[in-house]
Amino acid sequence: MPGGRVGWKAGIVVVVAAGNNGRLNTNGIQGYGSINSPGNAPSAITVGAMKAMDTYAPGDDLIASYSSKGPTAIDHLAKPDLVAPGNRVVSNLGGGSHWLAATYPQNVAIGSYFRLSGTSMATPVVAGAAALLLEQNPAMTPDQVKARLMKTAGKNFPATSVAIDPDTSAIYTSYYDLFTVGAGYVDIYAALTNADLAKKAAPSPAVVFDSSTGRVSLVQDSSAAWGSSVVWGSSVVWGSSVVWGSSVVWGSSVVWGDATDSGFSVVWDLQWCGTAMAS
Repeated sequence: MPGGRVGWKAGIVVVVAAGNNGRLNTNGIQGYGSINSPGNAPSAITVGAMKAMDTYAPGDDLIASYSSKGPTAIDHLAKPDLVAPGNRVVSNLGGGSHWLAATYPQNVAIGSYFRLSGTSMATPVVAGAAALLLEQNPAMTPDQVKARLMKTAGKNFPATSVAIDPDTSAIYTSYYDLFTVGAGYVDIYAALTNADLAKKAAPSPAVVFDSSTGRVSLVQDSSAAWGSSVVWGSSVVWGSSVVWGSSVVWGSSVVWGDATDSGFSVVWDLQWCGTAMAS
């Protein structure tokens, strides 16, 4: 996290991977609360992974079940900030990396091209989008780049999707909530054709749980871009269909199951930090 803040203070757009622990289910957490450093840096753009489904159109794309989910430990930040294509990404193998082809021949695409999956493959997509924004307008600050990418991100998702591991036949159900897809699916064209510039900082907001209502809410910070402004309000940036509703984010019948609330308690109380990630 310190590295992300140092880069941000130096005027650098810091883009980091959310991690690949979205299938982690120690104590029933179902992958929630699995984003660690440096993805927990408030100033960084933390990126989760989508599956492009081997098609050009994004309409059928789905979240990768392994993509790590928020909230972050201790400070309960709303992460990831965005999601981007990161599954079975084809790229040049590069010199000195041919051991990959020998070790994982099933991932060889054609010739010197190779397929890899993970949030680390999705992160360069967002970094490239940031570079294009800065090429278009070199005066943009890291906060303005982050806010623009988040506001213009696509917010049309299914309610749920199911993935089956081909090796183990394990079934993973994903829910398209705030802590899974963040502000949405990066849309480079929309970002480049939008002219809005945030006038305040754009740290990833903290979230609080109200035990009396069972709902999770963003902490409204008037010093941040997404305070009360119409242009940068939470419903604009995160989208109402993605963010709220106890039946969507923390509903007992949706995320944590009817039988136990231990998963929620573990993530929210963060008693799992020392054990879950070691499993």
